[in-house]
Amino acid sequence: MTRLVTSFLEMVAIDSESGDEAEFLAYLGDRLAGELGANCSFDDFGNLIARLAGKRTTARRPILFGVHGDTVKPGRGIVPSIEGGVIRSAGNTILGADDKAGIAELIEAVLTADRHPPLEIVVTREEELGARGARHLDVTSLGSRIGFVVDMDALDAVVVGGPSKVSIDVEITGRPAHAAMEPEKGISAVRAAAHAIVQLEEGRVADGTTVNVGIMRGGEIRNGVPGHALVQLECRSLSHEACLEQERRIRDVFEHAASTHGTSVSITSELSYRASHVPAESPAVALATAAIDSVGLEPDIRTIVGGTDASVLNERGIETVVIGAGVRNEHSTDEEIDTASMEIAVRILRHILVQAS
Repeated sequence: MTRLVTSFLEMVAIDSESGDEAEFLAYLGDRLAGELGANCSFDDFGNLIARLAGKRTTARRPILFGVHGDTVKPGRGIVPSIEGGVIRSAGNTILGADDKAGIAELIEAVLTADRHPPLEIVVTREEELGARGARHLDVTSLGSRIGFVVDMDALDAVVVGGPSKVSIDVEITGRPAHAAMEPEKGISAVRAAAHAIVQLEEGRVADGTTVNVGIMRGGEIRNGVPGHALVQLECRSLSHEACLEQERRIRDVFEHAASTHGTSVSITSELSYRASHVPAESPAVALATAAIDSVGLEPDIRTIVGGTDASVLNERGIETVVIGAGVRNEHSTDEEIDTASMEIAVRILRHILVQAS
């Protein structure tokens, strides 16, 4: 096996589900210090920041490369296998190529580039929970003004825009009662929640705007009128104003349903990140498109409704595009990546490093 593949397999063997990344980030800090000579530190949230001096370059300002160290569930006890050049898990877990393939590819690109500018490599925690690590990152400690997040599937992609996202938690309180002996004394919180949910417009509600109910919990016993229900949902849009309008609509629907059923409702919301767009003339766009073109692919400049750390970095003044790592079927137990795609990703990253020098 190549060094790149061996490196990747070693990484996925270390569990790092969101919120439980400390061991993996400590391992990665040691690797970046030992193999790349990086000056590594952890911020107060536990994000890893690695700073590398330039190599055979006249560039003085660093450029940023962002990756994330956490994975979605189920991500414990990953057992990878290779068949026909394709790497998969045993089928009962994800593979973790999102984003450990990106990390392995970035390390290999830096190791093999004959020159590169000063680098700031940021490995965030809890990216899969709404870019929490990036949101806690103190960007004033960084010198970069352009960046590249290696966290996309397609190798030809250059993501220049992302959405606003609001996470919403709804708690509905009714009145519990025995479901057989005195159901008339109860007020079902689950029924009120269900009423609201069926009133919502879900899915792609408009071009570039989505709404999704992800979790609904209520009740504790089969023979009891449920007195409590929890609904967790989100809305996203490439327009910040449209995202906020969806949040208002969601609040109105749940408040009306709660009132109709005689329940009370508590709604909390959190803006995970704000819609952003990198201008076409940004050096980050030029470097990414030239690198993709150098491997014989046609750059696909796009905006996505999915969230990445780039959304936060752009909001805070670092013009950042997202480029591909070559992973397929991410966030599922069918996740896979082929070694040829990983090699192409390394070539793309190496081209950026050399051309930015």
